Amino acid sequence: MVRLSLAIALVATFLATGMAAPANPGKSAQVIPFARAKSSPNWKQAVASDKARIAHFGNKSKVNVDSSSVGVENEDFSYVASVGVGSQTFSLIVDTGSSNTWVGAGTKYKPGSTSKSTGDSVSVSYGSGSFSGKEYTDTVKLGSLTIPGQSIGDASTASGFSGVDGIIGFGPTDLTSGTVNGQSTVPTVMDKALSDGLITTEVLGVYFAPISGSATTANNGELTLGGVDSSKYTGSLTYTPITSSSPANAYWGIDVTGISYGSKSVSSGTLSGIVDTGTTLIYIQTAAYNSLYSNVAGYSVDSSTGLVKIPSSSYSSLQNVDFTIAGTTFTLTPAEYILPQDQVANWGGSAGSYYSLIGDIGSGDGNLDFILGQKFLENYYSVYDTTNSRVGFATRA
Repeated sequence: MVRLSLAIALVATFLATGMAAPANPGKSAQVIPFARAKSSPNWKQAVASDKARIAHFGNKSKVNVDSSSVGVENEDFSYVASVGVGSQTFSLIVDTGSSNTWVGAGTKYKPGSTSKSTGDSVSVSYGSGSFSGKEYTDTVKLGSLTIPGQSIGDASTASGFSGVDGIIGFGPTDLTSGTVNGQSTVPTVMDKALSDGLITTEVLGVYFAPISGSATTANNGELTLGGVDSSKYTGSLTYTPITSSSPANAYWGIDVTGISYGSKSVSSGTLSGIVDTGTTLIYIQTAAYNSLYSNVAGYSVDSSTGLVKIPSSSYSSLQNVDFTIAGTTFTLTPAEYILPQDQVANWGGSAGSYYSLIGDIGSGDGNLDFILGQKFLENYYSVYDTTNSRVGFATRA
């Protein structure tokens, strides 16, 4: 996961219901630049981290916690935000696939005048990393938004989080179940902002874009708390309800009713999966993966990057990949799902070859059929609407 610089727009606007596009947050939005956490991406590590994370998602028939340490690769491709906790500032991964907020993987937390120990222990495993420590409540600052008494994990041990200080979790509240000893769940940052009256609806809008040229970082993203920023997308938002299928319904899980490659369908029936800012690539079930790449002569899985490698002779004939969500087609062109040539050498590939950003999630037991990670979300504005139990998409502006 590329540690791109991230900006946050924090607003208290009301999200319109239905299909209409809500208003631009306007002057109430505050955009803040952030520094990247790591400048040396490694695709093989990123794919390994994704696969460990996906295995963790897929094994969850219900919300649970594994506090044991796991062997993981560095998380090279995270989006990070600068978050104030008490009198300190931390670089935290923005993660819609988890819900606890915690610090201490890098910069150590120093309890101050606004902090209060709950006396409870906290531990979370992410598949691609884990942490354990003590719970505090403290003031969290996101731009001009100040959230007092927010639950914070203070990590005494952490693995898999080199170069960052922890996570700010934007997943559903139930993902905190069992993470803090003696508490059934703990309020997320979004929960607390809503209950404190700082936002009027529990909605998160997420915008980021692909990096350009040979750069490995960019100041090109924002979060909007309490609404959406209509200047960041075109057309109308398409909303789809949270899926009823487990384990995807424990997360920001949705249904996809079709995947196609050009004019050819590569999946049948309804598929359930997860929308996740913490996963780097796009992953689809093995049957759809095999069907898609059967149309691409000479493809192989590259041992150096972990990505699907496509010979130059096949590149010019590549077709669009379409996902059908709530009756709307969301298209990825070859230019959007193939790693740009300017980035190939920097990220471990061979110049003149082409690398696909769509991978195989595995067949497993059928619990998870896809993950729409960063390489999908960099092309589409996404909305995570707790109030109405739905996810929204629109074409990125």
